[in-house]
Amino acid sequence: MGYVIATANMKGGVGKTTLTVNLATCLAKNHGKRVLVLDLDSQISATLSLMSPLDFAKRRKQSKTFRYLIDQVINPDPQAKLTIQDIVQSQVCNLPGLDLLPGDIDLYDEFVVSEMLHKQATALGEQDFETIWNRFERVLINNILKPVRQEYDFILLDCAPGYNLLTRSALAASDFYILPAKPEPLSVVGIQLLERRIAQLKDSHGHETKIDIKMLGIVFSMSSANLLTGRYYKQVMHRVVEDFGVEKICKVQIPVDVNVAKAVDSFMPAVLNAPQSAGSKAFFQLTQELLQKL
Repeated sequence: MGYVIATANMKGGVGKTTLTVNLATCLAKNHGKRVLVLDLDSQISATLSLMSPLDFAKRRKQSKTFRYLIDQVINPDPQAKLTIQDIVQSQVCNLPGLDLLPGDIDLYDEFVVSEMLHKQATALGEQDFETIWNRFERVLINNILKPVRQEYDFILLDCAPGYNLLTRSALAASDFYILPAKPEPLSVVGIQLLERRIAQLKDSHGHETKIDIKMLGIVFSMSSANLLTGRYYKQVMHRVVEDFGVEKICKVQIPVDVNVAKAVDSFMPAVLNAPQSAGSKAFFQLTQELLQKL
């Protein structure tokens, strides 16, 4: 069984999706791994980094997005025709070994989930609603992935910023998480918040099933070229080293590179679109570093 790795940060705009899709592509292209990317953000950035909006629209019309699988958990349909294998798009960007489970702009309705779990609690005579909710978030993504988990060396979960149901469920289902960040004061807050949330998640589930997710590494991407010598950069790095230890910070940092930003327009990761660019070379090196950490 391969690794399930979540990419998460409480703060948006830290390069989370860019890291996920380029790491996935490097694992498939350079290391011959079988990789599945699951897009858990309703902004569907990971999906549109690997397929065109036209292809996504077609798949959505056919119910071939992650939304369909969540619906089957919330409102099971005995006549359901699609399985996870039907919904996974294989060989995205024409790259063997790189598969995508497309996200959706409308992933689930929190009210419908609450209603379903309340009915469940009533039927089971369960007084503590929190127990039912915790159990659901612990198994939601885990159970959806179960039929294909053996087929991949890596399943990368691209989480939305913030701390919603799917992010909690992704963290509960993962072996490791990668924390993308920028060397800015607010980014450190995002790191600290996520650490606190993961500690709470482990604590709230501890009496039933142990959640054993570990940090694989903090990956810094530069928001401007002059940051490396700036006062903020030094302050932030000092703080992160103090909080997490130098071994948790990845040595490879992702530089500012217009080619990485431009790659989004081609619906293809930078490592395929501009493999010789500085950003792409950094992603190649980072992939090797993370494999060594594993």
